[in-house]
Amino acid sequence: MTAIAPSLSLEAFLQQPERKPYREYSQGKIIPKPMLQGRHSRIQQKLITAINAVTEPEKMALALPELRCSFGDRSLVPDIAVFRWPRIPLTENGEIGDRFNAAPDWTIEILSPEESSTRVASNILYCLEHNTEMGWLIDAKERLVQVFDGDRRIISIEQEGDLLPTPEFAQSLNLSLGTLWNWLKLG
Repeated sequence: MTAIAPSLSLEAFLQQPERKPYREYSQGKIIPKPMLQGRHSRIQQKLITAINAVTEPEKMALALPELRCSFGDRSLVPDIAVFRWPRIPLTENGEIGDRFNAAPDWTIEILSPEESSTRVASNILYCLEHNTEMGWLIDAKERLVQVFDGDRRIISIEQEGDLLPTPEFAQSLNLSLGTLWNWLKLG
């Protein structure tokens, strides 16, 4: 992914209208995100549904797709951003807000074939530096998930029977690596 040299500050970048493919602002550069593809979209869809099924009814957290999160000197668009309920910005009439000016509590990235794993890992680590509790990097091609914890340790989950670690607020998720890959099978 090639970075586009910006002539804008972060504030000016955020004033621009959204467009697809989404773009991120990181370390003074504007970086386009790749368009979603089949496996990426399917995992994202199923994972959001699974997370929200265990966190939303109890108003513990909410998982949202492709949500712009602006904090520090970056504006990132994680594939899935999960925010604890009390941290979700609200409008005056109690509706969900449009601007999320904070790092998510849990950031999940699903690696696209043309995406740099080091760039994505760098974004996850940046989120952790800004109080994100956990990050996942899902690589469907390599059939593994790298889990980044709050201490910036990385654990690679590669056995289909292994449960994926989750933040405390989503512990009842109980999702195995094999379940992620089974979501890709349609026949």
